[in-house]
Amino acid sequence: MEKDVPRATHDLGGVSKFMCEPVDTEPHAFTDFDREVDAIRQLLGMKKIMSVDELRRGVESIPEADYHRLTYYQRWIRSITDTLLRKGVITEAELRAALEAG
Repeated sequence: MEKDVPRATHDLGGVSKFMCEPVDTEPHAFTDFDREVDAIRQLLGMKKIMSVDELRRGVESIPEADYHRLTYYQRWIRSITDTLLRKGVITEAELRAALEAG
């Protein structure tokens, strides 16, 4: 990939520092967290609150350092949270309160 061409964080094709890392192709067990995040995404979709495209767009907009630090479903919950905050479905105060109660 040309150095002068901007790329999105998730676009790892041809990035030399990622080319030598083996890809784990074994099936992974889902954690309770993974299942809960997936269920939240499905419910938001069924209720027409958030689309899969919005989820993808949110994941793709996560800053690079955070993107590489987060797991797959952590990226999803970050995208979901950012989208719900942006749309006014939840407020920052409600999110903080829920996290503190958690």
